[in-house]
Amino acid sequence: MSPKVDEITLSDGNKVPVLGLGTWQGGNDPGEVENAVKLAIDAGYRHFDCASFYGNEAEIGKAIQDKIDQGVVKREDLFVVTKVWNDEHKQELVVAACKRSLKKLGLGYIDLYLVHWPFSYPDEVDYIETWRGMEECIKLGLTRSIGVSNFNSQQLTRLLESASIKPVMNQIELHINLNQKKLREFCASKSIAVTGYSPFGAPGRNNVFQPAGADISLQSPVITGIAKKYNKTNAQIVLRYVIDIGAIPIPKSSSAKRIKENIDIFDFKLTPEEIAAIDKLDCGLRTCSAIEHKDCKEYPFNIEF
Repeated sequence: MSPKVDEITLSDGNKVPVLGLGTWQGGNDPGEVENAVKLAIDAGYRHFDCASFYGNEAEIGKAIQDKIDQGVVKREDLFVVTKVWNDEHKQELVVAACKRSLKKLGLGYIDLYLVHWPFSYPDEVDYIETWRGMEECIKLGLTRSIGVSNFNSQQLTRLLESASIKPVMNQIELHINLNQKKLREFCASKSIAVTGYSPFGAPGRNNVFQPAGADISLQSPVITGIAKKYNKTNAQIVLRYVIDIGAIPIPKSSSAKRIKENIDIFDFKLTPEEIAAIDKLDCGLRTCSAIEHKDCKEYPFNIEF
């Protein structure tokens, strides 16, 4: 019996599972992501995060269609997320990009379409214009919900002032070393849900901006101690933490064992004291800084949150 994943209701009334499968950096094997999605559906996952930039929408769509054909799931059981990339921010390009993603995915609609980053290139297009294209995607029935990714509080404030359809989601980097408390609280005050990518802190990446002396290991004694109490892995504790602070983790894995472990987190909750202990591991470590774009006008990480 697969674990039942909790859901939350977005500000537009649509529901989203509080755990998803991330697919960024899916590996060099063309079939790896497809197989991971199939394993995940069998394990009980219903929320899948992808993006035009990842180049894996066709694989994900094939896996979904295979599982629908097998009668394992129905389309309406699934929550599929994809994103418009930075070179298609002009209003008329957004709709075309969404249609292209739908074709690759082989789906009639997307559940949530996101603006991947607030900045664009080669031309600097105002994300307010981009948002007009996102709203058009809703009106055309291409997507059921729209949101953003990597937006800071000032960018969200400006967007909310002009949007006729409000963003329901901000997808941001979020893990034990970057718990994004201030940005999470800001989003909550505006009825914007938060998805956390890289919930394990992108292990193996060269963390150029790692603060000196920071405890950034999943093997932190704090996490290990809590894991022993609940008879869970350290990774399971970290995912539960992200959920218990009000965000939606989207861990990436291609391992059948880890895919099953990552969803086996709905039979316990952390205590306020345990959450507070993990909170102390926050050190502002950002592993996805997009530092090569720091000179873009809308680079989002030049302010605190």
